[in-house]
Amino acid sequence: MLTTKNLSGTPVWLDLGSPDLPATVAFYTGLFGWSHHTMPGGGDYGSFQQDGKTVAAVGRLTEEGASPAWILYFRSTDAEATAKAVEQAGGTVRMAPSEVGPEGRIAQFSDPAGAEFAIWEPGQLKGLELVTVPGSLCWAELYTPDAGGGQGFYRSVFDWSFEDMPMGELTYTVVTPPGGGADDSMAGLVPMPGVAPHWLPYIEVGDCDAAVAKARELGGAVAVAAESVEGVGRFATLTDPHGVRFAVMTSSG
Repeated sequence: MLTTKNLSGTPVWLDLGSPDLPATVAFYTGLFGWSHHTMPGGGDYGSFQQDGKTVAAVGRLTEEGASPAWILYFRSTDAEATAKAVEQAGGTVRMAPSEVGPEGRIAQFSDPAGAEFAIWEPGQLKGLELVTVPGSLCWAELYTPDAGGGQGFYRSVFDWSFEDMPMGELTYTVVTPPGGGADDSMAGLVPMPGVAPHWLPYIEVGDCDAAVAKARELGGAVAVAAESVEGVGRFATLTDPHGVRFAVMTSSG
C-alpha cells in the first residue's frame, strides 16, 4: 500500500495540467471535498488539500499541443541519474532535470510505449502529505500494450519488482518498490492493446457509486463502469469535464 514515507521509486506527487483552471478546481473540489491553495511563488500552480494536507496539485496547461492529464511522480534520489537510466532503457526525456527553487528537482519522461510520468527529487518539499485514506491517492495503474516491455523498462529505471497475478483472461502485474514486501505494493500493470498508454491514478473514496454519481452531476463522465473485486474493493474509471482520466476506489476492509 502507498505510504508517505516517500521511499525511492514510489509515487510521491500527483498533479494535473488544466486548460481551464477555475473549471478544473471547481470539479475536483466538488467531487472530493478538496480545498485549493495557491502555492507560494507558484503562479497558477496550487495544491489540493484534504483535512489541511496536500493530496495533489494542479496548474494551467502550458505545453503547446499537450493534452490535459494527471501526471504521476515517482521519488528519485538523483534526478540526473534517473534521466540517464530512462534514456538507456529506451524512454524519452520530455523535460530535463531542473531545480524548483529549494523545493526539489523535477524531470518528466515518456516510457518506450509512450506513457508519460515524472520524477521528484525532494528538497524542502518531501511529497504528498496524505495517501490511502478517502480523498487521497491510493493506487496507480499503467495501461500499456507491452506489459513485458514495461516491466523491463521500469525495473531498469526504478529497480521495481513485479508479480504476475492471473485474473481470468487477463494477467495483472503488481508492482513493488525496491526492498518492499507484499504489503508495500503500490501499482499495477495492465496489458491493454488499442488504448493510449498512460498511468491512471486511483483516489480513495468512501462510496464508489456515490462518487460516480457526483462526477456525472459535476460534468464528468464514466469511462469504465463501477465493478467490485473480492478482497480488493469497488472501483470505476471516470473522466473530468476536460476528458482527463482518473479512477475512484472504495477499498475492501
